[in-house]
Amino acid sequence: MKKYIGSILLLTNLSLVALGQQPFVLKGETVNVSSPYAYLGYRSGDGSKHTLDSVKIEHNAFVFKGKIEEPVMAYLYVDRNSRSVDDPNAVSFYLEPKKMSIRLEKDKFKDALIKGSKSQDEWSKLNVDKKVIRKEMEPVLEEYGRLNKRYMDADAELKLLEAKVKKLKEEAYDYRENFTPFNDRLAQLDVEFIKKNPDSYVSSFLMQFMTTGADLAKIEGLYNGLSDQIKNSGNGREIAEKIQGIKNGSPGSKAFEFTATDINEKAIALAAFKGKYVLLDFWASWCVPCRKGNPHLIDLYTKYKSKGFEIIGVADDDRSQAAWHKAVDQDKIGIWRHVLNGLKFENGEFDRSKSISVHFGISTLPTKILIDPNGMIVGRYASGSETDTELDKKLAEVFGAQ
Repeated sequence: MKKYIGSILLLTNLSLVALGQQPFVLKGETVNVSSPYAYLGYRSGDGSKHTLDSVKIEHNAFVFKGKIEEPVMAYLYVDRNSRSVDDPNAVSFYLEPKKMSIRLEKDKFKDALIKGSKSQDEWSKLNVDKKVIRKEMEPVLEEYGRLNKRYMDADAELKLLEAKVKKLKEEAYDYRENFTPFNDRLAQLDVEFIKKNPDSYVSSFLMQFMTTGADLAKIEGLYNGLSDQIKNSGNGREIAEKIQGIKNGSPGSKAFEFTATDINEKAIALAAFKGKYVLLDFWASWCVPCRKGNPHLIDLYTKYKSKGFEIIGVADDDRSQAAWHKAVDQDKIGIWRHVLNGLKFENGEFDRSKSISVHFGISTLPTKILIDPNGMIVGRYASGSETDTELDKKLAEVFGAQ
């Protein structure tokens, strides 16, 4: 039994010696090489450690010394700024824990004469055997290179075209400001009509379009002036629901605690963010002002995240999820959580039963809802209401005091 145990210990010790690091010496000779240094890079056998060494080339010679566990692929070069495998003054070869030599000629490192490595001899023979096949592959490689270049050129053109389309879209949207004075005059005529005709079905019809981004006090005042008959009409009841929705999503109300699946297929619940200030950003990939405002949101998130500030993007892109994903990537806003609104369109009708926007009275994009650590709404920022300037002021007020 003792003899058996002793044999096991002997074998174990021999194995440890075999696996331990052993010295290597690589002597190099150069021909017409003017670079002052040679560089040698290699990894450990299991790839966990990378070593990069350098030695001075003196009198057309250099010597590398080190320790390795086993033969490894090494990379030798003389231009520190060029690590390309196509560099004519760079070569890959098998480095062994032995005494080795290498002879390098300027611009012909790939033809280096290497001695002292059995693994390198095997590698060289294999490459010789493959040379015939590689030669036959050259026309295929050339054609692939041609086709790949066509693809890369087309992709570059597409990116330029997408940038041009984006700019034109923004210019067209910005030009809409020229409609403002006309729309204001038209809206004033609607308001005057509603006030003069509280018992008209036309009044309730007109008010359907006035809840989009409208001032809550103004729209509620007009609604209260309608006759009971018009309030109880189809349009009248819908207006009442919209007014209540805006109230539910306005400061002073408790935020609806929704749950959803985010863009990364992970569950998310608003309740999990208790103790933090949360900004719900209602937006869409097709919404120009939403996208234009994303750089500013990134700045706010970067500034206040460490102080307890979070953003949840609620996108109105249920029917175009690919566009949603693309917009998040393009605008680099994946740094915060993203969910879809939950609006469904089936059998020619909209299903709002799981829509997050409904619970916050969202009728225009972008709209931002700020929720405090207790789950209470403390800010609503939308077109026609408060602006980003007021959001900035609110956040500075909240976090500046901390």
